Amino acid sequence: MEISTLEWSVTIAVTVAVLAFDIIVIARDPHEPTMRECAIALAVYVGAAVAFGAWIWLGHGHEYGVQFYAGWLTEYSLSIDNLFVFIILMAALKVPREYQQEALMVGIVLALIFRAIFIALGYQLIENFSWVFYLFGAFLVYTAVSLVKSYRSHEDEHPEDNRVVKFAQSHLNVGEEFRGLKLWYRVNGARVVSPMLIVIIALGTTDLLFALDSIPAIFGITQEPYLVFTANVFALMGLRQLYFLLGGLLKRLVYLSLGLAFILAFIGVKLVLHALHENELPFINGGEPLDVPDISALVSLGVIVVTLAVTAGLSLLAASRMTEEEIEDKTSSLRAPEE
Repeated sequence: MEISTLEWSVTIAVTVAVLAFDIIVIARDPHEPTMRECAIALAVYVGAAVAFGAWIWLGHGHEYGVQFYAGWLTEYSLSIDNLFVFIILMAALKVPREYQQEALMVGIVLALIFRAIFIALGYQLIENFSWVFYLFGAFLVYTAVSLVKSYRSHEDEHPEDNRVVKFAQSHLNVGEEFRGLKLWYRVNGARVVSPMLIVIIALGTTDLLFALDSIPAIFGITQEPYLVFTANVFALMGLRQLYFLLGGLLKRLVYLSLGLAFILAFIGVKLVLHALHENELPFINGGEPLDVPDISALVSLGVIVVTLAVTAGLSLLAASRMTEEEIEDKTSSLRAPEE
C-alpha cells in the first residue's frame, strides 16, 4: 500500500487539530456533556470513520478498505472494553462528573501516544522478524483465555490499586480538591498535588497495558502501518462522548468479555497460521513455509461483525432478565491492569 508523505502529513495534522479543538473546548467549559452533545459528536466521529474507510476502499483498493473496517471494529470493541475500566477508575478515585471529560481527554491523548509508539515498534519487529507473529498470536490467545477465566471467576477488579498509582499516592502530598487539569496548588501555604494527577497516572498505566493486546490484535488484521494508525485513531475518537452517552448501558453488555475473548483468540490463531505460512524458524518444518490456510481480511471482518452483533444481542437480552445486582456481578470481571 503506497501512502504519500502528503497523506501522512494531512492525517497527522487533522488528528492533532481535532484533539487540540477538543482540549480547548473542554478547558474553556468543564462540564458533564448533555445526551444531545454526545450523540452529535459520536455520530460525527463514526460517520468520519465510515467515510474514511470508503475513501481507502476507492483510493487504495477494496482489500485495504476491508482491512481498515475490520481493524477499526476490533480496536473500537477493545476501546469500549477499556471504558468499563475508566468507569471504575472515575468512581474509585471520586472524580467529579464535571471534570471527567478532562480526565478522559488526557486518557485518550495518552492512549494515542502509547499506541503510536507500539505501532512503530511492532512494525519494525514484523518487518525484520517474521517469527514475531508466533509471539503475537500466542499472546492474544493467552489474553483471550485470561478474559474467559476472569469472566468465570467473577472477581472484582480494582484498577486504581495498581502499584504505580499506589506508589504515587504514598510518595506525593495529594490534596483533596479537584481543580480541573491544574495538577498542583497551594493549601495554607503548602504545595499539594491535585488528585487529578493520580487519575492521569492511573489512566496512563491503564492505556499502556491495554496497548499490549490492542496492537498485536490490529497487526493480526493488517500489517499496513497507515491502516493500523488510522484504525486506532478512529477507535479512540468519540470514546469520551460514548462514556457519557451509554453510561449504564455499557454495564448491560454482560457478555462483552466473552465476545472479545473469541475475537482475540480468532485473531491469535490467524496470526499463528500467517506465521506458519511465512515460516523461517529452522526447528519448524526445516525452516520452510507450511501450506496452511491464510484467513482473508474479508473473512476476519465477517467474524468480527457477527461476533459483536451476537455478543451485543445476547448481552442485552440477558441483562433484561437480570436484577441490577446480578448485572453488577456479571460485569465485575472487567479487564483491568494487573498490579
